[in-house]
Amino acid sequence: MINETKSDLLTEEDDLLMEDEQSWYEHLRRVVDKGQSPLRIDKYLAQLTDKASRSRIQNAAEAGAISVNGKAVKANYKVKPLDEIVLVLPKPQHSFEVLAEQMPLDIVYEDDDVIVLNKPAGLVVHPGVGNYTGTLVNGLLYHFQNLPINQSGSGLSVAAEQRPGLVHRIDKNTTGLMVVAKNEYAMTHLAKQFFDHSVVRRYVALVWGDVLQNEGTIVGNIDRHQRFRKLMDVYPPEEGIGKHAVTHYEVLERFGYVTLVSCRLETGRTHQIRVHFQHIGHSLFNDPEYDGDRIRKGTVYTKYKQFVDNCFSLIPRQALHAKILGFVHPTSGKQLYFESELPDDMVQVLDKWRKYRSNHIEPDTTETIVLKD
Repeated sequence: MINETKSDLLTEEDDLLMEDEQSWYEHLRRVVDKGQSPLRIDKYLAQLTDKASRSRIQNAAEAGAISVNGKAVKANYKVKPLDEIVLVLPKPQHSFEVLAEQMPLDIVYEDDDVIVLNKPAGLVVHPGVGNYTGTLVNGLLYHFQNLPINQSGSGLSVAAEQRPGLVHRIDKNTTGLMVVAKNEYAMTHLAKQFFDHSVVRRYVALVWGDVLQNEGTIVGNIDRHQRFRKLMDVYPPEEGIGKHAVTHYEVLERFGYVTLVSCRLETGRTHQIRVHFQHIGHSLFNDPEYDGDRIRKGTVYTKYKQFVDNCFSLIPRQALHAKILGFVHPTSGKQLYFESELPDDMVQVLDKWRKYRSNHIEPDTTETIVLKD
């Protein structure tokens, strides 16, 4: 059962995060008229849509995002009568303007096309209602002022189409690696990789309970919760509700009452890891939205409750970190691979659980309780 009081406390940032990391959608599907004379497909599509410039369409073609009769084509392909054309593009950006703000950024890699950075806990990724300032995008715009794509000076105010190219997001209180495109060409290529599920993403999570299988896969459609619209929920695929979602996991370390797992995302749905693990009875440790911020498994002793409360104070957020990120560079075509260390709060909590585990007798099932809704 979801805590109704806590769901009411969610910020407007959660509305923004309802968008999937798979940030492409079908702009256009059309069958060419019988009387159409041969014409380059980039010119043909530019005449049909007012949402995409010819250069943007050319970038989409380079990324394999334009197909004719089911096969990807380049921008110089000449359309023929009765060709079936499908064009997919990154979702349009929001229309409001965003101010550049100076803030520290933990950048682990940067070149002319991409930035890879470590996002700290508590940082909202993208501006939205109630979060127009202090977001990662505001910081990126300040960083971009000295780059060729942006030379407007320290008081920069830019239109939405000039924003850094976000092709995926991380929840406000999740830490770890993100990639950001520095130009439209890079954004198109990276977004297509997320769309094709070819980006390598590994997360590390501390979850409640002893996960029985050493490895496994969670499959379940994800959509908004029917009562609490700022949360997500899992639905059986046969019900036809929500979007297909797959999370693969592997146990890294067991502590009896909690388990450290590695998660590989096959899809990129909103709150996917958090809601999938709640669905199988293993909410993320101290996840306030998905019932992880109370004792879900453990003993009846007061000392144990004090121990858990101390752990909660060390990591006042869900214990989730985006540890590994891999993708193909949009210009060089080389496979890039990045790995980040666990943040200090997770390291401290894991150390406490290791000590607790080593200093206590193997839990007796008669002393173990499982809290149910």
